Amino acid sequence: MIGVALAGIAVDAARILGLAALSGATAGGVAVGYRWYARERLPARLALLVGLSAVAVWLNTLVALRQYIDPGTDPFDASAALVTVATFVVAGVAAQGGRHLGDRIARESTVLAGSRSIEGEVSPFVQAVGRVIAVELPATIDDVEGYDPVREELRESLAGTTMLFPRGLTVTELRERLVTRLKEDYDVSQVDVDLAADGGVGYLALGRRAAGLGPTLPPGHVAVALRADPAPEASPGDAVQLWTDDPPRRVATGELRGVTDGVATVAIEEEDAAIDRDRRYRLVTCSPDQRPDREFATVLRAADETTGSSTVAADSALVGRGVRAVGVSVAAIRTTDGDLEALPSPSRSLAAGETIHAIGRPEALRRLESRASAEAERS
Repeated sequence: MIGVALAGIAVDAARILGLAALSGATAGGVAVGYRWYARERLPARLALLVGLSAVAVWLNTLVALRQYIDPGTDPFDASAALVTVATFVVAGVAAQGGRHLGDRIARESTVLAGSRSIEGEVSPFVQAVGRVIAVELPATIDDVEGYDPVREELRESLAGTTMLFPRGLTVTELRERLVTRLKEDYDVSQVDVDLAADGGVGYLALGRRAAGLGPTLPPGHVAVALRADPAPEASPGDAVQLWTDDPPRRVATGELRGVTDGVATVAIEEEDAAIDRDRRYRLVTCSPDQRPDREFATVLRAADETTGSSTVAADSALVGRGVRAVGVSVAAIRTTDGDLEALPSPSRSLAAGETIHAIGRPEALRRLESRASAEAERS
């Protein structure tokens, strides 16, 4: 009897150890896959659930087979229940051990193999760490040329900040998310950022759109405030003439920019700015006159594009190449003789010392500046 009992205990112990090994191996395998996919350790509760699930499936299958083969088997036998409880306890411990072992194997294999072997496969997507993409802004934030600088307090608060984004984004999508967040959350008008495939920010510049009348005034014009009586239906943008009543004469021609309590703001030419501001003027509204330059300035002010100038260096790769090689819209080229060529032909060749006046997004203009400079071509 004692020998039979010992044999039964040995069988139960072997079964418990076997099921514990199954639990540990299952949890370890899941830990390896979780580390490779999520780049972090498998949670303890998830490892326990996975390991015990494998044991539960095995025991349920075994009980069902026993009842089918031997209908007289009692599944609620006290000794069988004790063995089942002991199996789950040992299997739970083994699952945690398999979790630690699998995670260690995954980490060591990743270090030995390196990440270069998979960079080609995931290059269109940002290589996320964990469940989110952590984007750390650089410690130095520059200004976007052509825009007012952001507040110094905002620059200091953003420097070194880490922003989190959902994983599974391409580099282009992540860049758009980052630009949108900076614009909406921090009231930034223009963002110029270089984003690497791993989510690292190599360059960041911020700009605040210029406010006020100044940026909308054409060259050679100023805005003056004077006492006047415009027509009731006159609105900003109307072409107006300034007239005096005694004697009746036209003083200047300009554009109405605003009216408040009998004071009108009018954009006029600089030579007409020396008017008597203590005098009251009569504003005569003129017929619509299309002004493409003003319309263009208004549209450009509201767009993401801006203007920039780049001088072609003597040893730049742009020397001898056509305007189409610039990569942005070229509005004009100032030659070495000082002449200004507006809207040059795409096939026109560029020469050293010429200045390119282009229109494009800040990052495109920055790349043009790098290509046109000698230092960029030597590097």
